[in-house]
Amino acid sequence: MTLHWITGRASARALGSVVAELCERAGLKNYDVSDLTGMVEGYAVGQVEEARASLQPLMLAYGFDAVERDGTLVFLMRDGRETAALGSDAVALSAALEADVERLRAAEAEMAGRVRLRFIQSGADFDVIAEEAVLPDQATQAVAVSELPLVMRRGSGRQIVERWLSEARVARDTLRFALPPSRLDVAAGDVLRLSHEGTEQLLRVDRVEVGREQIVEGVRIEPETYNPIDVAEDAPLMPGFTPPVPVFPLFLDLPLMRGDEVPHAPHLAVTAEPWPGSAALYRSTDGEGYSVDKLIATRSTVGVLETSLKAACPGIYDRGAGVSVRLTSGSLASASELALLNGANLAAIGDGSPENWELVQFQNAELVAEKTYALTQLLRGQLGSDAWQPQEWPAGSYFVLLDGRPEQIALQPGERGLERFFRIGPAARAYDDPSYSGTSAAFQGVGLRPLSPCHLRVQGSPGADVTASWIRRTRIGGDGWESVDVPLGEESESYVVRVLSGGSVLREEVVSAPLWQYPAAQRVADGTTASFTLRVAQVSATYGAGAFAEIEVSP
Repeated sequence: MTLHWITGRASARALGSVVAELCERAGLKNYDVSDLTGMVEGYAVGQVEEARASLQPLMLAYGFDAVERDGTLVFLMRDGRETAALGSDAVALSAALEADVERLRAAEAEMAGRVRLRFIQSGADFDVIAEEAVLPDQATQAVAVSELPLVMRRGSGRQIVERWLSEARVARDTLRFALPPSRLDVAAGDVLRLSHEGTEQLLRVDRVEVGREQIVEGVRIEPETYNPIDVAEDAPLMPGFTPPVPVFPLFLDLPLMRGDEVPHAPHLAVTAEPWPGSAALYRSTDGEGYSVDKLIATRSTVGVLETSLKAACPGIYDRGAGVSVRLTSGSLASASELALLNGANLAAIGDGSPENWELVQFQNAELVAEKTYALTQLLRGQLGSDAWQPQEWPAGSYFVLLDGRPEQIALQPGERGLERFFRIGPAARAYDDPSYSGTSAAFQGVGLRPLSPCHLRVQGSPGADVTASWIRRTRIGGDGWESVDVPLGEESESYVVRVLSGGSVLREEVVSAPLWQYPAAQRVADGTTASFTLRVAQVSATYGAGAFAEIEVSP
C-alpha cells in the first residue's frame, strides 16, 4: 500500500514529483515530467496495481496526457496551446478514409449533462465530499459520478468538474485525416489548428497510426476549457474539540416496564456536558481485569428536582403543584392524555442508589427557565413502585427520563446480589484513563420482585378473630382485560403474612390464597389484643418475598 498523505510541516507535493515516484516504482527510467504543473495535497494508492491504474486518477484530475516521444514517456499538460497549423494542402488522401477529413459527432443521448466528483476534503477531517457541475440547458437527472482517492480543497474539486463538463461537450466532435510521411513530426498530444473547407478548428491529437501515410485522430478542443475558473474557496468546517470529560452514570434496578426486558438486569443512564460522543462501560468481578460490557451511543435525559415532591396516591392523577426539574441534558415535552395512558413520559425519581426509584408519569411539561421544566398532572408510583415511595422526594433527587435511551447492562442470573465493579467514561479512551470513574454495586433484580398486594383489608373486633384479605397484583402481563384475573407471574401462588408490634415481628405465616385468619387465641399469645401492624407480600421462588402491603389494625 502506498499512501501519500501530506501532514506535518509539508502542505503539498509537486504533481511532477508524485508522477515521477510512481514511474520509479514501476521500474520506468525514461520519463519526462518537466511539463507538469500543480500541487498534490494527498493521494492514496490503496492496493497493488499497475502504474497506469495509479496514474489514471491524477491524469483525470489534473488534466495531463502520457505520450511516447523518441523512447521517452512524456507527460504533457492539457493547456490548449497550439503546436502546429495545417491547411487543406497538408492533408493527404487515404483509402482507409471515406473523405479527406472525416467528422464524427457523438449522439446527444451519449452526453452526460451533469457530472459529480467525490473526493477527500483537505483542511478538515478528511471527509469524503462531492462537487457537481451541470450544463444550464440540461434537464435530465442522469449523473456521471466519479470518485478519486485525492485530497483537495472544495474549490479545486469544483474546477475539475467544470473542466470535465466543458471538455466533454466540446470533445463530442472527432476528426480523422491522413498526413504524408513528411509530417512524422505530428504526434499524440499535439494541438493542431486545422483549416479545411473554409473553417478552422483546434484539435488535440489522441492517436496516430503510422503506415504508408499517417492516420491522425483527434478531438476538438477550446483553449478556454483549460483556463481555471475563479472559485470562491469555502472554508472547511472543523468539528469542535470535545475534551474527554468524565461521564455521570446512574444505575437503575427497575420493575418490568414493557414486559420484554431482562428482569434481573439493571438499566444504565449516562450523561455528560459536553457529551464525548459515546461512553463505554467496563466491568470486573474483583476490581481488576476489566472487560467491556456496553457502548453507550447517546446520553440520557437526566436532571435533578428543583423542588420537593411529596407522596401521593397511585392509580389517580396527582393534580397538585407538581415538581420542578432542572435537566443536565436532553429536553421534555408534554403528552396527550391518551398518550400518557399508553405509557408516554415515564420517568424515574430516586436518590441515586440502584433500587430506590419511583416511576412517575407526567402529562404537562412547561419550560419555565433554561433547562428547567414544571411537570404537572402526574401519575405516581407506577408499575408497583408505590410500595417504596417515600413521604417526600427532597430537592436534589435525581430525575431520569425512561425513553429507551437508558439501556440494560449484561448481567447473568447467577450474578444477582453479587458485588460487581464498574468503570465508565468516554469510549475513545481506555478504561484506566483519568476521565473514567469507578463504582461497585450489587443488583437484586427488581424486575423479579413480586408487586405488593392491593386492597388489604382486615375484619374483626377487639379480642376476637381477625380476617385479612387482599388482591394480588402481577408484574407480567397485567394490562389485559380479557381474562377473569391477571396472570400469576410466579411458579405458584404464595404469600407471607407478618404481624408486627413496635417494629418486632411477632408472627410470620405463609399462605397459598389471598386470605388469612388470625384467631383470638393467637392474638392473646402474641399480645396483640390491642393494636398491631399487618404486612403481606407475594412470594417468588426466584426472588423471595416481594414488596409488602401494610395496614395498621386498631381496636
